Amino acid sequence: MALILDVKGVQPEFGENNWLAPNATICGDVVTGTDCSVWFNAVIRGDVHSIRIGDRVNIQDGAVIHCTYQKAATTIGNNVSIGHNALVHGCTVHDHVLIGMGAIVMDNCVVESGSIIAAGAVLLEGTHVKAGSIYAGVPAKLVKSIDPSSSIKNLENLASNYVMYSSWFK
Repeated sequence: MALILDVKGVQPEFGENNWLAPNATICGDVVTGTDCSVWFNAVIRGDVHSIRIGDRVNIQDGAVIHCTYQKAATTIGNNVSIGHNALVHGCTVHDHVLIGMGAIVMDNCVVESGSIIAAGAVLLEGTHVKAGSIYAGVPAKLVKSIDPSSSIKNLENLASNYVMYSSWFK
């Protein structure tokens, strides 16, 4: 069973049909939607501010979701995939987004719907990613604009795959 900890009397809350890997850690002011999955060695730390996670979000192996004390909460929309070893910190990620493996999204960033943050990219503090954008590099820059509607369909499929994958462990 995952390590679930309260912080200062605040316990994480989970929607229906979530799957948490046995070595995932979730603590404090964290609320998830339905059909979410938190994979092996992932950490969601709502100890210093709130973390809100929508429906059909997958937080893959080794990813860290955190926030900044009294400054920056973290909000993640629906149908979002957070890649292996990514760091999502004190930012807002809208619906239908892929944060690639090893990517870093820093405080006060906004990632709009239908966007992709490439593997290994580093979004510097305060970066605003417009809908239908692909950002890559260190620091991350716009490398391509894509049709958000086709991107959204692909990202919904990815989220659906992770709902299926998590069912294999239930």
